[in-house]
Amino acid sequence: MKAPASPHVAWPVMYHHWSTMTFLHWRYPPALVQSLVPESLTVETFDGTAWVGLTPFLMEGVRSPGMPVLPWLSRFPETNLRTYVRDDRGRSGIWFLSLDAGRLPAVIGGRAGYGLPYFWSDMSVDADDALVRYRCRRKWPEPSGVRCDVDVEPDTEPVDDELAHFLTARFRLFTLIADHVASAEVEHPPWPLRRAGLVWLNQNLVEAGGLPAPDHAPMLHASPGVPVRVGMWHW
Repeated sequence: MKAPASPHVAWPVMYHHWSTMTFLHWRYPPALVQSLVPESLTVETFDGTAWVGLTPFLMEGVRSPGMPVLPWLSRFPETNLRTYVRDDRGRSGIWFLSLDAGRLPAVIGGRAGYGLPYFWSDMSVDADDALVRYRCRRKWPEPSGVRCDVDVEPDTEPVDDELAHFLTARFRLFTLIADHVASAEVEHPPWPLRRAGLVWLNQNLVEAGGLPAPDHAPMLHASPGVPVRVGMWHW
């Protein structure tokens, strides 16, 4: 099954490489998730339910056009809590409930420049052939106690189905800037998706994002990652 095509971002404002990605997804009632997004956005559903994703990964090669990759600043862990929406023009995309990052400059830039709900956290990503370990302890601006620890076993079995594309083939980000919904396009090749097994999960990021704790096991997908070009915000 072919994934939706990515747009072409002719004038990117940022370059990234999203690496060592794990997608954990839970079903939630649409009305509950709708209460957490702006009124002008509508939560998208699949099989009659909304989906909330927890996505730990490693951000690499972060730079602006014309700037070099800086070893410390350009590489750090990130964990996003997100759901899927469309705007009043029918365009689909991602709404972030929170974004935790391991570099304070990225957090300050994401909050000030893009209106995104970034948090500074102690984080790590450790991977070998058998296990990927993600660790996250939130530090700022909220008090400590918010965490997300995930251990997963990547599989070699590829995934290529409609639900996987719904959850991962997302090429637009939404945010609030000056109380107005703005969006930015994101260009990347199709995710090389594989199945993964959950070994251990200890998290309260979902609850900190305004949702009740999940009452069922998550659906998992894993990917080595994709290069990314992020476009300018538009209203």
